[in-house]
Amino acid sequence: MFPRAELSAMNDAAEKNGREEHVAVYLRFRELFGDANTRSRSTRKRGEKAAGATVPFGEGRDPHGLGDVIDALSSNLGWNSPLAQSELISSWVDIVGVETAEHSTPAGIENGVLTVQCDSTAWATQLRLMRSQVATTIALRYPDAGIESVRFDGPNAPSWKRGPRSIPGRGPRDTYG
Repeated sequence: MFPRAELSAMNDAAEKNGREEHVAVYLRFRELFGDANTRSRSTRKRGEKAAGATVPFGEGRDPHGLGDVIDALSSNLGWNSPLAQSELISSWVDIVGVETAEHSTPAGIENGVLTVQCDSTAWATQLRLMRSQVATTIALRYPDAGIESVRFDGPNAPSWKRGPRSIPGRGPRDTYG
């Protein structure tokens, strides 16, 4: 941090003035870095701006477009992936087509897996057959979304295993002939 000569000079000055070493170091730091309340002339000189830095129409002062500013902001804050994911969900019709989108709805994205809820098991099966095409389209149009795979779910069937009136055993299947 400090050269040895300067440290020994500080120790010598401290011994001459009858101060302890830590007091001399504190005063030297205060001299170099300034007191919070007062600033020396050399510190004020260092704080001055360059001559052309504050010119209103100087270099680098051109206004930027709103789109560029928003893109830079979202990139700096790490919003690219969530924005791409929400854009992907909102443009589901463009990805799969009008007829397919009428029978399927993206339910959400979790850990890189897009879950799509389908109206029927037939539509879920058809979309599973088209999985590679859908995944390729998503990867090309929305690379920032981070979609690794697509899962197509059919309609939820009622569960006989859970609920307030469930009992152990096979359930209602026992009564069928």
